[in-house]
Amino acid sequence: MFNLRPIAFILGMALSKLALFMWLPTLLALTGRSRGFEEFLQATLLTHGAALGLLAWGRRERLRLRVKEMFLLTTLVWTTVCVFGALPFVFISHISFTDAFFETMSGVTTTGSTVLAGLDTTPADILLWRSILQWLGGVGFIVAAVAVLPYLNVGGMKLFQTESSDWSDKSAPRAATMAKRIVLLYVLLTALCGLGYYALSDMNAFEAVNHAMTTLSTGGYSTSDGSMNHFAPAAHWVGTLFMFIGGLPFLLMVSSLRNRNLELFRDAQVRGFFWLVLATGLVLSLYLWATGQYPLMDAMRISLFNLVSVLTTTGFGLEDFGTWGPFPLVLFAVLMLCGACSGSTAGGFKIFRLQVGMALFRRQLLQLMHPQAVLPQRYNGRSVSDDILRSLITFIFGYFATMLVLALALSLMSLSPQVAITAAVTAVANVGPGIGEQIGPSGNFATLPDTAKWLLALGMLMGRLEILTVAVLFIPRFWRH
Repeated sequence: MFNLRPIAFILGMALSKLALFMWLPTLLALTGRSRGFEEFLQATLLTHGAALGLLAWGRRERLRLRVKEMFLLTTLVWTTVCVFGALPFVFISHISFTDAFFETMSGVTTTGSTVLAGLDTTPADILLWRSILQWLGGVGFIVAAVAVLPYLNVGGMKLFQTESSDWSDKSAPRAATMAKRIVLLYVLLTALCGLGYYALSDMNAFEAVNHAMTTLSTGGYSTSDGSMNHFAPAAHWVGTLFMFIGGLPFLLMVSSLRNRNLELFRDAQVRGFFWLVLATGLVLSLYLWATGQYPLMDAMRISLFNLVSVLTTTGFGLEDFGTWGPFPLVLFAVLMLCGACSGSTAGGFKIFRLQVGMALFRRQLLQLMHPQAVLPQRYNGRSVSDDILRSLITFIFGYFATMLVLALALSLMSLSPQVAITAAVTAVANVGPGIGEQIGPSGNFATLPDTAKWLLALGMLMGRLEILTVAVLFIPRFWRH
């Protein structure tokens, strides 16, 4: 039914890369800056062993995987990486596997929710590992958004079909070249972000490296319980800039840099994202200043940082926006659903879906006034086929249905309505912190029941992989033929 050997080979390749990155915190522990060298070494060797086993059993064939196998493989890569990525948390932090898997899933999906407290005294190797997980998850999703999801026709992603989305042998070399360029740009921007943190703020080298990885990946893990409150205002401006960059489409950035043109700035998504940040930032800044909560410059810095953090689903904390009053609270609740650009490291609904939905709404209004008119649906200079519209509408239904079902399930565990609803929204939208004292910017998810953590981990995975990629696995017919 399924050709499992090529799937096993690709899983082995993914685990081998994870094991290589495990050596970084292992060597950090060896230097004496942190405890846990033996435990990290054990986790690293176990991951290498599993990778070698899968590579030995699997085989690298020039066999094109079917669509069903691609759905299965995409979900398996994320879950398998999370299982082995959780081992250092179990061995060193001595937390349950449930908590470790939740933390790892939150990291790999760049959600930013955490069950760990006392980060200021947490071993440096664990802090580095959390940051690496988010950094790898960010670049991994860029590749998935460019190459895999358009191929699977998920959520209207065919609007961004490129050679990288074609799995034919003819396009493979071009796809590999594009992937290398994206990774190179990702590494370069991470280095620039780290340099900015180190040179312009009060972060030391270790803090700058960690925050650079979690900023560009729009993940939001920090080395301090105070998150960005722990650092000077200059760090907030650096963070705002690189979170915004992380929310831009990397494929377009690579293309614009390579061709030395303004293609990036002509993109409808990018323009929409920019104006949304600017407009909401201006309104919120004036609100915070007019209500006497902050001086004008502080209001601009704090509001822009939090807005970009929420829109890009980063989840860094700066102040507690839950105490600002009803208007900011409702605004952030709405923005949690939006997300940034497709092909970025950000999660969420994505700007392009809002734009296509608004265009479709306008077209329907015009059609009501002129029933005989032929009104072609276009977006960003490209025609939008009925197939893409069906995929997009299906995604929208699945997106909000997943949040609703998850919130209802969480409410059965004696969680308050606020916690149940915002936890579901932040998990599926990959935002990170929720609203309220328990799971808000000043809290964490440690106090939630284990069942809730498993459900939220599933919500994070579904949100990151655009809902339908995972939901299709729950259909019995998927496994029959």
